Amino acid sequence: HRCNMSAHFQWSSGRRRSKPPAEPGSGRGGAICCDRLGHRLSSCLLRTFPLALDIGGGRSHIAEHLSKEVVERFCLTDVSQQSLRRRRPSEIPTHCVLADEEFLPFKENTFDLVVSSLALHWINDLPGALRQIHQVLKPDGVFIGAMVGGETLYELRCSLQLAETEREGGFSPHISPYTAVTDLGNLLGQAGFNMLTVDIDDIQVHYPGIMEVMTDLQGMGESNCAWNRKSLLHRDTILAAAAIYKEMYGSEDGSIPATFEILYMIGWKPHESQAKPAKRGSATVSFGDLSKISRPSGTDQP
Repeated sequence: HRCNMSAHFQWSSGRRRSKPPAEPGSGRGGAICCDRLGHRLSSCLLRTFPLALDIGGGRSHIAEHLSKEVVERFCLTDVSQQSLRRRRPSEIPTHCVLADEEFLPFKENTFDLVVSSLALHWINDLPGALRQIHQVLKPDGVFIGAMVGGETLYELRCSLQLAETEREGGFSPHISPYTAVTDLGNLLGQAGFNMLTVDIDDIQVHYPGIMEVMTDLQGMGESNCAWNRKSLLHRDTILAAAAIYKEMYGSEDGSIPATFEILYMIGWKPHESQAKPAKRGSATVSFGDLSKISRPSGTDQP
């Protein structure tokens, strides 16, 4: 059913992108996703990082899951000063920088760790942003991020498309475009990262109806960001979409699910100490010879 240090504020000059005033974590769905992501991202950190950067950190959902034994100092950036002022408390000394994620105001080879949770899908130039992240990382530094994937809210997307086509003879996008998981590995590789890991997690949040889904998305600041978007939905179209949503995806208890596809990514900045693949043609054993390997003595034959 899937359709097509103490808090200090500093301003960095750069182009702001068009984004609603709310931030991830404001709505019910956003709070569930951000808390789960913060815990999962922090669980990936198995060594001490002297200086870390959180890009688009908003209320700092990641830092609250970290300790000073993992990250000694933290730098938090966001385009919204209001979000930075409302950041969650953390035991890690934190420096807040008001900056656009597409124009990072940091020198090359500055950070040991860069993290980002539910912010990269708002960036206009994602390949350029990944290159900047790679640039500010120290050699052997790691980038760990999570962003919204292309199958997010497919239930809402499909219901609106079917209803608008039926009632108005065509449809326009009402949900922001997202990155496909098939593109993410290539983007990280092109930015210069190696030892890549990409994973997917589907998070389902249940709502009473379609209006609650759309209201929550507004609270999360996840309205459609396209400049040429259609500004209004007719009442008849919304009612039809609500009926289609409940018919196609509704649960037995009367609620409807909204799926958030989360793409997790890990990439390392190259360093000579990292493990490297063997040179092509350097193998000394052929897969064809595996059947000829003798069993240890005493092993029972099948």
